Amino acid sequence: MDDANLNKHYELLCVIVNHGQAGKVMKVAKQHGIIGCTVFLGYGTIKSRILEFLEINDIRKEIILMVGEKSVIRNAAEIISTEFEFHKPRHGIAFIMDVANFIGSRGCIYKKDRERAGVEKTMYNSIFTVVERGKAEDVIEAAQKAGSKGGTVINARGSGIHETQKLFHMDIEPEKEIVLILSEEGTTDAIVKSISECIQIEDPGKGVLFVLDVSKTFGLY
Repeated sequence: MDDANLNKHYELLCVIVNHGQAGKVMKVAKQHGIIGCTVFLGYGTIKSRILEFLEINDIRKEIILMVGEKSVIRNAAEIISTEFEFHKPRHGIAFIMDVANFIGSRGCIYKKDRERAGVEKTMYNSIFTVVERGKAEDVIEAAQKAGSKGGTVINARGSGIHETQKLFHMDIEPEKEIVLILSEEGTTDAIVKSISECIQIEDPGKGVLFVLDVSKTFGLY
């Protein structure tokens, strides 16, 4: 491992914007030190009651993931939030998560030193739920019953019709959906319990759910 990376702290920035905005976000990010970005397409649902729940006019969303050194990520996030007016409703949101391991991006190899890393207060969590296509609405409704204020659905696909991707040893095939929900830390356990009970996630083949700490957010109300 490069000794220089031992003194660095890497973070993951997730930006969710309306369809068509990802290219502009990536351009701003690269202008402020972000080396690379990955874009996913996210979708709501055509049912009006869910659209009302999500408070979105355009059901199509773009999710941009970026990994970088902490100071670069924080600076880029602040600038993106300001330029795209995340302080206004339905303009977009962004949140930052800690990175424990990072390999790639021009040969960078990073592993977090947990003994030396400072503890940052967590106010939000990101809940990722991977389910069969058609089950995302059930996940969102279960989360809503437990206090969730919104969510984003991502269609997970392999690179070809006969290919799959792996997530925690579970095949992510074209018919899978990933539901991303941001929750206040105090309601996370209740939301997770509600989702788990609704879709019986502990039964084999029902899905995968995992929770990550969020260190900073933009555009949440």
